Amino acid sequence: MRITQGCFSFLPDLTDEQISKQVQFCLSKGWAVSFEFTDDPHPRNTYWEMWGLPMFDLHDAAGVMMELKECRSVYSDRYIRLCGFDSSHGWESVRISFIVNRPKTEPGFRLERQEVAGRNVRYTTSAYAADRSEGQRYTE
Repeated sequence: MRITQGCFSFLPDLTDEQISKQVQFCLSKGWAVSFEFTDDPHPRNTYWEMWGLPMFDLHDAAGVMMELKECRSVYSDRYIRLCGFDSSHGWESVRISFIVNRPKTEPGFRLERQEVAGRNVRYTTSAYAADRSEGQRYTE
């Protein structure tokens, strides 16, 4: 199962050249770029671990790509996403985010059904990977 979160999620994975062009777009808008990673990409898990600090002072995509390379070397078995943060007055939020690294296998989610009072049915999703301990979720 392919996890689809953020911009470009229904497209094939972006190449590093395409990622670099998106980074340059973010920088041209004055947005700070940052990276986040996780091994639990549940749709409600919005708080991923941050890789370093947002790069407010960078103006060239090459520096951002160096950080991505370093993050991938440490967390190649995790999901990594790029975020473009707009700090201008009135926005102060992430304007773009997309996945730039995936584990080799993506086990997906199971749908759990629970019948409750009044013939109501509640559904929830659980990641198959969450059955394993953190750091071991995507290893073969």
